[in-house]
Amino acid sequence: MGMRLFDTMTRSLREVETNEPGHVKIYTCGPTVYARAHIGNFRTFVFEDVLRRWLERRFDKVTHVMNLTDVDDRLIKNATEHGVTLDEETAPWIAGFFEDVDALGIRRAHHYPQATQYIDQMLDLIDKLEEKGAAYRSEGSVYFRLSAFPQYGRLSGAHARELSTGASGRIDADDYDKEDVRDFALWKNVGPEEIGWDTRLGRGHPGWHIECSAMSMTLLGEQIDIHCGGVDNIFPHHENEIAQSEAATGKPFVKLWAHSEHLRIGGDKMAKRLGNYFTLHEILEKTDVRPSAVRYLLAATVKYNKVLNYSDDSLHMATENVDKLVAFNDRITALATTGAASEEISDGIAAASTAFAEALDDDLNLPEAMGAVFTALRDINRVLDTLDAVDAATQLQLQGFIATVDDVLGILDLVKRERSAPLAEDDERLLGERQAARDARDFATSDRLRDELASRGIAVEDTAQGQRWKRA
Repeated sequence: MGMRLFDTMTRSLREVETNEPGHVKIYTCGPTVYARAHIGNFRTFVFEDVLRRWLERRFDKVTHVMNLTDVDDRLIKNATEHGVTLDEETAPWIAGFFEDVDALGIRRAHHYPQATQYIDQMLDLIDKLEEKGAAYRSEGSVYFRLSAFPQYGRLSGAHARELSTGASGRIDADDYDKEDVRDFALWKNVGPEEIGWDTRLGRGHPGWHIECSAMSMTLLGEQIDIHCGGVDNIFPHHENEIAQSEAATGKPFVKLWAHSEHLRIGGDKMAKRLGNYFTLHEILEKTDVRPSAVRYLLAATVKYNKVLNYSDDSLHMATENVDKLVAFNDRITALATTGAASEEISDGIAAASTAFAEALDDDLNLPEAMGAVFTALRDINRVLDTLDAVDAATQLQLQGFIATVDDVLGILDLVKRERSAPLAEDDERLLGERQAARDARDFATSDRLRDELASRGIAVEDTAQGQRWKRA
């Protein structure tokens, strides 16, 4: 059996299958760039990164597309109020998004299409829908006719025949928080002084949903293997994507839908509209939390499709697990290789590798996979405690095992970066005060400052050449 994922459409575990042999085409809904994405958003983006990393180990080729929504009603309103163009309004938020992507070690998608660059493709798709009777014009705008797509509601369970109120109840605002399955806008008419595009449909701008269908079809073809997003996207966005895409092509749009659950804080969903959110930038700037711990928290403490609570306790647990993995990696890197082979270690690696792969193949269960890894690390550490050295082949086997795990987990490069980062101003000050205390032979103060530095993740060692420090 191959890799299986929970498919939102069928509400069952399904094997990942591809339209093109050996080539997985995956589309993930990216941010709307009207503000800095918060870590609730990044729970989804980290899940998608872990999925892509494992797919790359299971298939010959993966093509990953993530869109950037750089036009919607909010963005137009903000740009108008600020007296700038859409590009000027979105540029800093796009830059901030990629800064956070890199800070969390997320592999860059192969394509990041921006909606404003695909207006022609959206117009072509709207033309197809009009030709098929699935779209109509009203007062300069174009709307999707839900009555032309009776299968509407399969993904979310919201059925058009029960909830549709006809053309008079159209959605005019691209608002992520609205949940309304009535006829939705494909193209919105705007006045001559408003931000928009002059097209054969008249002056206007695209609706939210048409953007993803046009961009995914352009870059991945009319049928996608895997489409991901957060559960917030299921309705109405992904439901509307299905309707307009399948109405236009007559083909199944997506083979498998995978959605990540909410990140919660204090029992509530983390969301900008609730004001209970943090951005990664704020967390890293204002606290001593490490990016590696945030990534571990989002990726591996709770399975991607279960609710995750963000708290000091969950961050502490994530930090401890990162430290365990790093300590083991440091230990095997420093191993002497003048000893003999260890069958016990080899058997432990083989068993853990199998368990790791089986857990990831079974709906990307990274927490279970890491449980198998940490059990193996505990047992191997016990064996290493009895040995002075191993042979070179055993060391390579150990290093290969950790490299495989981290190729999916994505932690060690972040730790390497954290260790090489310059010290914070407060840490520099404490080191200076400690050196002054030692010079004055005030060893009580020196010891107290060493303990304080250790609590901040800075290990200090006294040598004949003076004190030396490293990140713990």
